[in-house]
Amino acid sequence: MSPLWLIAMVLVPAAFGLIIAFGREENARGTALVGSFLSAIPVLGGLFLFDYSNAAAFQGRGTLSWIPEFGLDISIGIDSVSLLLIALSALLGPICVGASWTAIKQRKRSFYAWLLILQGAMIGVFCARDLMLFYICFEFTLLPMFVLIRQYGSDPEMRIRAATKFFLYTFTGSLLTLAGLVYVAWIGAQQAGAWSLDIGYLTGVAQSMNATQQSWVLAALLAGFAVKVPLFPVHTWLPLAHTEAPTAGSVILAGVLLKLGTYGFFRFAMMMTPGAFAEHAPMLAVLAIIGVIYAGLICWVQTDVKKLVAYSSVSHLGFCVLGLLAANRTGVNGSVLYMLSHGLSTGALFLMIGFMYERYHTRDMRQVGGLASKMPVWATFMVFFTMASVGLPGLNGFPSELLCLIGTFQSDAQWVASGEPGAEGGLLGPWYAAIAATGMIVAAIYLLYMVGKICFGSLREPEHHAEHEHELPADLTRREIAVLVPLAVGCVFFGLYPKALTDPIAAPVDVAVQTVLTGHTPDGPITPAHTEPEHNADTHTEGEH
Repeated sequence: MSPLWLIAMVLVPAAFGLIIAFGREENARGTALVGSFLSAIPVLGGLFLFDYSNAAAFQGRGTLSWIPEFGLDISIGIDSVSLLLIALSALLGPICVGASWTAIKQRKRSFYAWLLILQGAMIGVFCARDLMLFYICFEFTLLPMFVLIRQYGSDPEMRIRAATKFFLYTFTGSLLTLAGLVYVAWIGAQQAGAWSLDIGYLTGVAQSMNATQQSWVLAALLAGFAVKVPLFPVHTWLPLAHTEAPTAGSVILAGVLLKLGTYGFFRFAMMMTPGAFAEHAPMLAVLAIIGVIYAGLICWVQTDVKKLVAYSSVSHLGFCVLGLLAANRTGVNGSVLYMLSHGLSTGALFLMIGFMYERYHTRDMRQVGGLASKMPVWATFMVFFTMASVGLPGLNGFPSELLCLIGTFQSDAQWVASGEPGAEGGLLGPWYAAIAATGMIVAAIYLLYMVGKICFGSLREPEHHAEHEHELPADLTRREIAVLVPLAVGCVFFGLYPKALTDPIAAPVDVAVQTVLTGHTPDGPITPAHTEPEHNADTHTEGEH
């Protein structure tokens, strides 16, 4: 695969964002739709050209030397996990544009420009193979989302608070993460006599640190990535941000932005600090399980349906982190699968709530309900995506949650040492899985209650609804159905055939698991001499893989 494909994945949406920013207001919406579809072309090319038989190697490698004496190069490359997350970002791009077609009535140019620039920045995170590019893209995602929440939130007062809280939480955590990564780079410079910000090289440097150093670096990494997930107790910014964000902002936030945190766990915490990760996994698992149950219980008392789905993301991503902490093939496979499936089902739920809000201008379940009698198509999709989020067998949520729990259950180190069959190795054990499984029961209760309250029973409409009744058709339009169908197809396909996702990610997952359990990457740490990437992905091998 040529590096040009990866460059195009990042630059095409960003370029269209700039075109919209300097174009005419009335052309913004159409330009955004064209740009979002054209942005998918290099991603489709990447999916076709990627060598899945060598999925753990970083392909499409390319480097632009900037200030080499300080190790400042711009390096790109992707493995199969990065590629699938990029594909999810590209899928949600045109969906978000289509969903915002009638919702955004003012400042369209600003909205669509930032939306496409955000897509380019997110893809840049997944393509980055040097620390500078990774951190620039990782941090830059804050700015577009801050603008989307602050300018286009539903409540003029609360949206400012939500945007500020979102920015302060994530920016502060990211600065601490940067400090930890710079410390690793400094140690590497002391060892090699020259600076290098290549992520593969820094991974080897971090693995060679002693236990205390690794623990401090892991703490720095968690400061940024745990906030991004978000992991309990640093989750409090998310429900407010989700509630105030426009529909497209919530979809992108749930679908991709939160996955930057879990991707950071997978790519940095597990690979760079395997010893500290293994040592502190039980404590982190406790926090993940608290998040699963605590957020689920909060969902029970919510009357704002969007806030309910926002808190459900905290609960669901607790399962995702738990699968990573299990540190075995089943758990980590389930976690990566969860990153992808959560983007489909929860992103779709935010779309459903957005379509309802456009018609009723409220998200309060006490004011609106029984919509199946008036909006049967909307109610059908709402029930379907709720079932996917619950984890109904046959839909995408089921295999990902099941693998995370099975992996956690089978990861009892004492069980492995006893020689009994069934255990894969890992860091947790049956008690962690048993307690976390109660979160699935809680999730079923609050999600089924939500869908029953909104869709069934006698029709309830807010008093002011008559003023807005003729703004949109009562039920979903063909445009709105077209936006939802790809997500519904994905939920069914990946629910019935999860191997379409688990097979491509098997090789990088195996590398991550072996790294945590052995303390080093299978090929051993690389040296600065190996950090110069080759453009031929088939002949290039990195130490961390």
